[in-house]
Amino acid sequence: MERVAPALRTGGQRGPQSGWCVRWATAEEAPVRLFCLPHTGGGAALYRTWAERLAPAVDVVSIRLPGRENRFRETPFHRLEELVDALARAVEPLLDRPYAWFGHSMGALIAYEVSRTLRDRGLRGPGRLLVSGRRAPHLPSRQPRVHDAPAPDLVAHLRELDGTPAEVLDSTAALSLLLPMVRADFAVSETYRWRPRHLLDCPVLVLGGRDDTLTTTGELAGWREHSTAGCEVRTFDGGHFYLHEEAHEQVLSVLAAELPLLGHALTGRQQ
Repeated sequence: MERVAPALRTGGQRGPQSGWCVRWATAEEAPVRLFCLPHTGGGAALYRTWAERLAPAVDVVSIRLPGRENRFRETPFHRLEELVDALARAVEPLLDRPYAWFGHSMGALIAYEVSRTLRDRGLRGPGRLLVSGRRAPHLPSRQPRVHDAPAPDLVAHLRELDGTPAEVLDSTAALSLLLPMVRADFAVSETYRWRPRHLLDCPVLVLGGRDDTLTTTGELAGWREHSTAGCEVRTFDGGHFYLHEEAHEQVLSVLAAELPLLGHALTGRQQ
């Protein structure tokens, strides 16, 4: 059953907003928390099985961005800076224990930038950054710009990515709901420009599919330039959506083995 984190009040403003932080399992007292961010067009439900599998050792908080699922009436963000600012404010009350960020594709970029932003604000930083299916943030994109493309071109691109069910792409009604949100997500990635700031001081674990056509092993390895605490790259069988398909159980096994160790090592440490 879906549960949302309680709305708290900080600085006279509401946060975290009930729509941002979703829990699918009871694990609030776990020693470590894992925030999970979706890929383009994805929602919080992607990580339901993760929460159920990792509880009670890990408290999985799935991030639901505006414009999807039960937030579909909200305007989605089109710029990463604005999204990260709002997300950082939403999760601030949940940084009371060691935590990590996980993000796939677009989510990896958001996870990286929100980690930097939280540090800039003097808040507890992540104990680990886990990124998946995304080239290092300083590397230029090899993909076509599609966020402002005509609808047929955008739909064709979604078919090539093979992450959206064909019945959705064949439905005029479904597309009328999907395309505005997907355009916004693509705009978040496509208008992003990396700016050098401080390096992360937490280890980075980079995951990817061996047959992913959107990123190469070398582009994954580029994440090593963004942390002073080391970076490990692991690849799995499958394409861009390997973690939700062929390698689902393998990825969960990696997280189940490593995240509780993070909580044990960092419990009580304020950064």
